[in-house]
Amino acid sequence: MKTTNLSALQKGVDRRTFLKLSGMLGLGAAAVPVLATQAEAVRFNRDEHKVSMTRVAMGTFVSMTLIHPSRDEAQEAMGRAFDEVDRLSRELSRFDGATAVSHLNTEGTLRDVPPELADVIERSLRYYRLSNGCFDITVKPIVDLFQASFDMSGQAQTLEPNLEKVLPYIGADKILFSGRTLRFAEPGMGITLDGIAKGYIVDRASEVLTRLGIRNHLINAGGDIRTCGAKEHHKPWSIAIQDPQKQKRYPDVIRLGDGAIATSGNYEVYYDHEKMFHHIVNPKNGHSPLQSSSVSVCAATTMDADALSTAVFVMEPAQGLRFIETLPRCEAFILTKADNKFKTSGWGCQAI
Repeated sequence: MKTTNLSALQKGVDRRTFLKLSGMLGLGAAAVPVLATQAEAVRFNRDEHKVSMTRVAMGTFVSMTLIHPSRDEAQEAMGRAFDEVDRLSRELSRFDGATAVSHLNTEGTLRDVPPELADVIERSLRYYRLSNGCFDITVKPIVDLFQASFDMSGQAQTLEPNLEKVLPYIGADKILFSGRTLRFAEPGMGITLDGIAKGYIVDRASEVLTRLGIRNHLINAGGDIRTCGAKEHHKPWSIAIQDPQKQKRYPDVIRLGDGAIATSGNYEVYYDHEKMFHHIVNPKNGHSPLQSSSVSVCAATTMDADALSTAVFVMEPAQGLRFIETLPRCEAFILTKADNKFKTSGWGCQAI
């Protein structure tokens, strides 16, 4: 990380500014040294402690809150969970030239695919098929074009002519997966796991905590949230849906026990002043979807919620609701640019 970026973060800039300063998306900061804070521990009564910490990882702020009888055991488990976040962030980064993802993007072929990467790719292909192509990890050429086509003033230079040139490289059906070998059907293709890997990593960190006996915990990685058990006094976890205007007028608040929620929005990272081009891309036309401001999806795992919220953001709101209604244990909340709210039939009754 550049010194200016770290200094800005230490001064308390918001997440969107941090991401724009660093020039990174999603797992873009995976190889950057993590900025940590001291774990805070609060004793509720003689039976429970709340231990919490926020660190920077995966290009965002990652917070963990653990409820456990032993403060020391909770702190030890939290350290192990953050270690898993760091390990997987490095492995799944597309910015570190030494990773398997980077090798695949550079060479177009990857042998001996690491098991974690294989898991993420296989699930990505499943959601590509399930969403009729709305979730697509091969949009990297478009994202790269966005970054290259806007100068520092936020004005497009050569976007539209070049967009037609990169669209033939888009399509997860062009990823050929045989045994432990991955390859692209077309030269010039590339993948970005920004829409699914963060959720996968959160799930793996949660598994570490559960394995170490921390039944009650919440992990929040920039809006990708995994909850297990309950918070203090055995109450469900309360989750506020992010206000796109950052005025703390939360569009909704839900309660979760064991489950996950992820929110995709156009308000965190964008390339132009008009916010017409942002980090979520419609794979079919190469443009950023403009109908919605945010999409939140509840699912059994954070990886599922992460991918589904991205897919639904690409869809028309009504189409997105119909899509989620067909999936078991999934609910969605959509906030449009006109500030209209749409919900699936079970939204607000989460017992994931």
